[in-house]
Amino acid sequence: MARAAARSEDAVSAGVDGVVAAAWAVYLASLAALALFGAHRVWLVALAWRARRRAPAVVEVPEALPVVTVQLPLFDEPAVAGRLLAAVAALDWPRDRLEIQILDDSRDQTTAICAQAAARMRADGLDVVHLRRAHRDGFKAGALEAGRAIARGSLLLVLDADFVPAPSLVRDTVGHFADPRVAMVQVRWEHLNRPASLLTEAQALLLDGHFAIEQPARAWTGRICNFNGTAGVWRAAAIDDAGGWHADTLTEDLDLSYRAALRGWRFVYLTRAAAPAELPATMSAFRSQQFRWAKGSVECARKLLPAAVRAPLPRRARVEAAFHLAHNLPYLATATMAVAGTIALAAGDGPRVAAPLHVATAIATALVLGAYAIASQRALGRRVLPALARLPALVALTVGISLGQARAVLEGALGVRSGFVRTPKDGAIGATRAVTHRRARWRDYYLEMIAALGASVAAVDAVAHGALPAALALALFASGWAWVAAATALGR
Repeated sequence: MARAAARSEDAVSAGVDGVVAAAWAVYLASLAALALFGAHRVWLVALAWRARRRAPAVVEVPEALPVVTVQLPLFDEPAVAGRLLAAVAALDWPRDRLEIQILDDSRDQTTAICAQAAARMRADGLDVVHLRRAHRDGFKAGALEAGRAIARGSLLLVLDADFVPAPSLVRDTVGHFADPRVAMVQVRWEHLNRPASLLTEAQALLLDGHFAIEQPARAWTGRICNFNGTAGVWRAAAIDDAGGWHADTLTEDLDLSYRAALRGWRFVYLTRAAAPAELPATMSAFRSQQFRWAKGSVECARKLLPAAVRAPLPRRARVEAAFHLAHNLPYLATATMAVAGTIALAAGDGPRVAAPLHVATAIATALVLGAYAIASQRALGRRVLPALARLPALVALTVGISLGQARAVLEGALGVRSGFVRTPKDGAIGATRAVTHRRARWRDYYLEMIAALGASVAAVDAVAHGALPAALALALFASGWAWVAAATALGR
């Protein structure tokens, strides 16, 4: 019996050792994947810096003014619909050359707000169409396609509900369509509620990197950049040539961009023109938005990546297209790294290379994110030090949402279908006023809560054993998951 017990203990020990070894292997593989995408991010910083002198010049408005149709896809947006329509009514463009389409799929008081605003705008001499569909087929893509079918304009300006365009937005963009190859002109986003909270400041820093580094690096060097879903003007003929708006992915903007680019159309990206918008004010709203973006981008990769890598484009453009369409895979790697790392680090320091690897990873992460933050803030003329102070929060937030984002990536890769979930807007400027959000449920944050507890226990154990590098890594994982879980639960 003693021998049997010993054999059983040996088997259990061998099993535990096997799990730990597998966790270390997965952890190291995930770090390698993150290193690859980190190197690509550094390359984008260098590319954007070298390309800064290729930014599009100011182009004069043509003498023959085109008809511009402003498309406003709305779904249950009572907090911001009136503000959007007031801003659109103030656009500096001749009224006989301007059409406004309110593409209203709402089921609440938004419809009444839009109807009243449309009546006032018509009384002021504006051409306003308030389009109501009997169904919500195709979600935003379906609404835009329905509007396109009846639009007067040869150019289509798309604005989401939370945007407040400057009066000059049309004049800042239409001159670039003098080039008959230009399909779309995208402008930079600004943020109305940037200082509202640590969450909105971290989001703004993330988006600054996209609009000050990624978009210029691609658009100004002959690579494929993309329409960001709003604050961009499309040539109607280019949309038609690309096959119209499709609703088979959750990121119809990225999908149309690549289909048009593969048809030979080119895009213009402007940093000197910007459209202010509202950032998600609560963690639930932010997570919903990020889930949709991540899943949709992977759906686009499944749909378009094979064609993009085979397209008759320069090799640099095809390589960048692969990174671009796969740019949410690091979330899966982050989640895998954090979970596997918690298991591996909880069992001890691991291989001899573990401690220096943690230090090297921390330094590399700080350098990559620091370079990204410094470059984006300098490009936008902002102070660098406040951005650097927000980097720990940005890292924690990225880890914190990684479990949900990993699910989004896997669902997109496996073809799991889901509906288009709108991002709630509050209409708040400079402060959080969460009046339109549903109460969080346990299932919305239980994974992050469990992961935070596990990483916290492992961090305490690592401190007790003197494994400080492991403890610091575990503390980072725990803080990110705890932040996301607590903020989701409290509706913050």
